[in-house]
Amino acid sequence: MSATAPSKVPLLDMSPEIESIWDELMESVQNVFRAGQFIMGPNVKAFEQEAATYLGVKHAVGLNSGTDALILGVHALGIKPGDEVITTPFTFFATGEAISHFRATPVMVDIDPETFNLDVDQVAAAITEKTKMILPVHLFGHSADMEPLQKLADKHGLTILEDCAQAFGGDYHNQKVGGIGEAGAFSFFPSKNLGGCGDGGLFTTNDDALADTVRMLRVHGARKKYYNEVVGVNSRLDELQAAILRIKLRHIDEWNQGRRSAAERYNALLSEVDEVTTPYEAGYTTHVYHQYTIKIGGGKRDAVQKSLEEAGVSSFVYYPVPMHKLPVYAGMNLTIPIAEQCAAEVLSLPIWPKITEETQVRVVEALKGALAR
Repeated sequence: MSATAPSKVPLLDMSPEIESIWDELMESVQNVFRAGQFIMGPNVKAFEQEAATYLGVKHAVGLNSGTDALILGVHALGIKPGDEVITTPFTFFATGEAISHFRATPVMVDIDPETFNLDVDQVAAAITEKTKMILPVHLFGHSADMEPLQKLADKHGLTILEDCAQAFGGDYHNQKVGGIGEAGAFSFFPSKNLGGCGDGGLFTTNDDALADTVRMLRVHGARKKYYNEVVGVNSRLDELQAAILRIKLRHIDEWNQGRRSAAERYNALLSEVDEVTTPYEAGYTTHVYHQYTIKIGGGKRDAVQKSLEEAGVSSFVYYPVPMHKLPVYAGMNLTIPIAEQCAAEVLSLPIWPKITEETQVRVVEALKGALAR
């Protein structure tokens, strides 16, 4: 009788964390159905208050998605056609899309090769009279270096909108991301550190007027129903998602620590694998490892990924095409060398809060085998 082949290692397995809170989730979902209020109900209000307290901000506004949090943030901060917003090319398209949505120009500058985040010197060199905003991304759960960015913003009269989609619970000098610049934008896409069971997003700020504007924009530009003041959108966080997120928020620190522990195990297992560059963690941040992203040089990355797949180990490339090379921005004819090099070398390995050491050993052994080919 042949032995059963081991199951494939997924990139992300959410079932252990869901199972651990199953009874709480089911009770909260049932309560929403029994109450019969599915839009802008008490769970949305409560989640906004709880998230604001956790993040250390005055206002948290629930929205339909992280993309909407960026778009409404750009809108509320007054970006107009012809304005320039400095951001990173090494991110998901939604970051640039939010800028282009208002016919402003995303000015993409290169990144730090260790953190994958904005290179502050490159930002400084890109500021012009048209620059109105800096939009840093806290990529993979590692905070951008916010203090020098804030100094640049203060010097030149710019605003900062933080893209925190991958960094819920992460911090910068012990201050939670999303409360450092004028505003922050979070995503609750299911795979995120704090993920819902569908789309969801959050806008954060300490500015009363900004919060009021985003609350108005999310309901068709009306503070009072049927009395629309501006052209807005329909971007409300669902009551069901809010109820689920309230439960998950109570466990976010535990789950983020689980990711950090998993990263420490990977670091130890890969410490003597010279062909691999493991993730960097700057002293100013607590990395929350939305992704555990290594670099494999020498043009080997794609072959290694293929070998991992053949060995039953999932991996993923975030991001294979830097934003300035996407068809929508190809007309800019930009060359951004470090971002382009990272796009050719990065590979994200399986990680989730309750991943076992046994699973990680399997991943690393498969990786070593792939590198030896």
